[in-house]
Formats: sequence, structure tokens, C-alpha cells
Amino acid sequence: MPALPLIIDTDTGSDDAVALLLAAASGLGDVRAVTTVAGNVPVTVAARNALISLETAGRTDIPVHLGCDAPMLRAASGATEVHGEDGMGDNDLPDPSAAPRDGHAVEALLSHPRRHPGELTLVTLAPLTNIAAALLIDPELFTRYRHVYCMAGAPDLAGNVSPTAEFNVWADPEAARIVTRAATADKVTWIGWDVSRKDAVMSPADQQRLAELGTPMATFAHRINRTVAEFARTVTGLAGYDLPDPIAMAVALDPGLVTEQERAHVEISLADETRGQMIIDRRLVAPPANLTLVRRVDEAGFKKLLFDTVAAPDPR
Repeated sequence: MPALPLIIDTDTGSDDAVALLLAAASGLGDVRAVTTVAGNVPVTVAARNALISLETAGRTDIPVHLGCDAPMLRAASGATEVHGEDGMGDNDLPDPSAAPRDGHAVEALLSHPRRHPGELTLVTLAPLTNIAAALLIDPELFTRYRHVYCMAGAPDLAGNVSPTAEFNVWADPEAARIVTRAATADKVTWIGWDVSRKDAVMSPADQQRLAELGTPMATFAHRINRTVAEFARTVTGLAGYDLPDPIAMAVALDPGLVTEQERAHVEISLADETRGQMIIDRRLVAPPANLTLVRRVDEAGFKKLLFDTVAAPDPR
């Protein structure tokens, strides 16, 4: 099958970086552009990390665009306690050889599907600020993409940044609300933190396998997640670190990995006590479904894609 044409929006921390490897080096994706936004790290750091990740995948040709440097109405909230001060496990990585391209990320999100209507898949791995800003300019934006996949939310109300919210939605809940109100279930799919927690945990054996592969991409993926491993041990209590953005990317690249999903009407809470919480209406009298929610993914299939991708020799 031909590679899937992709636009990727990211706040590149360590799991975003692994997702970029899957998109750029698995052979399943044809990445046309990467847009960056403030989230895990400031937007300029996110762009630097995206460029480093793409260079590791041998793809210095992919344009990276800077986007919004803060949420729509709130102060920026980083995740350095998860991903390190540099977003990449504090590994003192060398600067990339490429630089961000001219043109704002929001303009890239608008212009690419205008030139290629119905052809491009949008994958978001970050707070939804750039996407919401684009929707305010073009409310029909989602109809111009083939499909939109978002790593967003915690439909089981088990959060990673608050008791009930996932970071990407919590960081800019106003943007997430704009997205859900513009979405339709046939066009927009969310892959939440519940999926990552259940089906994308890198066990100690998985981590050892990654370290022992010894290829540039495997070594990179292993090193940059060392602070995430500590966060999992001390905060989330998982039996290893999880990879929310890579499993979302895997679903976009191979929807056949999905083993359970539902369609539902979703709103986003803006209240202080429940900021970023998904409000899911499953009643028979609920409004029409606006999101498809992935609930489980084939863990073995996901990990095969991951290991097969990073096991490739130096792509440069």
C-alpha cells in the first residue's frame, strides 16, 4: 500500500519523538510537514526536538513550522517533570542540522489540505492550540482532511496530570472544546491515555530489548525516555514507561491495530476542579456522536511496528 500522507502536530517530548520515528521511518507514513506547539516544552524547544527526531530518522527534508507559544486563554504548563528539562530525557543532544521553516504552523495546517483536499491525515500529539486556532479561521477544516487522529483525553477518567484529565486536553481545555465542537465521529478519532496505559507500556524486558538492538533509532528511543521511566515508577505506577503518542501514531498508520472503539458525544470541562476532563454522554438521548474513541489496541502488533522500525540500520 502507498504510504499515508501525514501532517503531524507535536509538542515534541520524548514519546512524541518516538512517534515521529514511526511516521518518518516505518515506511507506512509520508510526512509532508510537522507543526509544533507549546506543551511538554516551549514551542521553540518542541521544534528543535522535532528536527532532531526527524534527522535521527534520516528525514531532514521534512519541513517543521513553529506554532502557538501558549494556550488560548491560560498560562503555559510544561511537563519537564516527565520528559526532562529539554523534553528528551536531559541527554544533551547536539543541535539539529536543519532549522524551522518560514511560515506559521497554523497556516501550514490550513494550506496543506487546501492544496490536497481529502488526501492528508492529520495526527495531533499535543495540546490542541494550533488546531483550534486553525478551526477559528476555517470552521470546516476537518472536512478537508482525510481523517484526524488525536492523542488526547482520558475517557476512563484516570488522568496523568490530574485525577481525571490527560495532559494534552488539560493543558489547553478551551482548545480541546473547540475541537470537539467542530468534530464529527466519522472524521475525528481520539486515542486516549487509557489505551497507552493498557496497551503501550514498555516493560523492563521491552526496554532491555530496545537497548540491546544498538541501532541509532533504537538507542535514541531508549535514551530519551529515561525520565519518563522514572515518572512512571514514582507517579503513574505503571510496570514500565508508556508511549501514548507512538500508539496514537500507530493507529493512524495502521487502523487495523484497533481492537475496541466506540462513538460517543464528548464535551470538555473547563471548571477548575475538573479541568480537561472528558464528559462523555452515552445515553440514548445524547446528542450525535462527535468523536470515535479508541479503547484498546493490539499490543503485540503495536510493539512489532515499533521494534521493526527502530531496528533498521542508520537511515542517513
